Amino acid sequence: MARWLTLAACQTGPVQRASTRAHTVARLVALLEQAASAGAELAVFPELALTTFFPRWVLQPAEIDALYEAEMPGPVTQPLYDAARRLGIGFAIGFAERVMVDGKVRRFNSMELVGPDGQRSGRYRKMHVPGSTEPEAGTTVHLERRYFEPGDLGFPVFDYGGTRIGLALCNDRRWPETYRMLCLAGAEVVLIGYNTPQMLSEAPALAHLRMFHNHLPMQAGAYQNTLWIAAAAKAGLEDGQALIGGSCIVAPTGEIAAQALSLDDEVVVHRADLDLIAACQAVNFDFARYRRPNDYGLIVERAGPPAAFTSP
Repeated sequence: MARWLTLAACQTGPVQRASTRAHTVARLVALLEQAASAGAELAVFPELALTTFFPRWVLQPAEIDALYEAEMPGPVTQPLYDAARRLGIGFAIGFAERVMVDGKVRRFNSMELVGPDGQRSGRYRKMHVPGSTEPEAGTTVHLERRYFEPGDLGFPVFDYGGTRIGLALCNDRRWPETYRMLCLAGAEVVLIGYNTPQMLSEAPALAHLRMFHNHLPMQAGAYQNTLWIAAAAKAGLEDGQALIGGSCIVAPTGEIAAQALSLDDEVVVHRADLDLIAACQAVNFDFARYRRPNDYGLIVERAGPPAAFTSP
């Protein structure tokens, strides 16, 4: 029997610092309704979907806690979970997580997977946390490491009605380890949320490549690991910083099957053929047949260290 899963990437326009959580949740509910009306069964929202991308600033301690979620769902976010149950559609959402562990506050850049019953199915905490803890003059370096520690859950894969789902956030999408770990754990679909600036102060000459470099690792990751990928961005001018958007759904062939065209709230939907995964594996990436993880280290050892380079 053919297997299909209709995916939706729910891009949002900017979420300004002055926006209330309730107003933002209402926007997300509207996007989820659009996705469901288009036949989507599973949607993905951006990284830090409930707030502005606050790691762009140095904040005072009194300002910080209000930007994190101590529980999901909480009183303000509950309407989104209720909408999922009412509409019969699941979703993944990125948010700033604050938890108490052994009496100590810990903070993560997290993503929650929610089923069509409105119940939590799984959680992921961002592994590849970029940026720094202090501002760096003349750069666009964000302060994610000031506000988040690296995730401690690894790359879990969750069952979603018989489909294996993995999660990732922003900088994770640029690293091949993300897709390979999820693939080896049996993922068939990866949901990604991101916030990406249009311009990097340290490399203005590369500005024209920002969208290309956004899509490139996701297309490569999908192709090399035979995965479907649905990725949702924040887009537009958010608190003075331009974000690229480019939300998309990528097939295991590496092709972009659907892509957002605006810099505002927008839903892109695609009916994903899960059987295409097996077809792509049979053509090029039959891991059981061709992959040799136990031999890779031996091959390097036999080759010996690289010869010393001598300048002519």
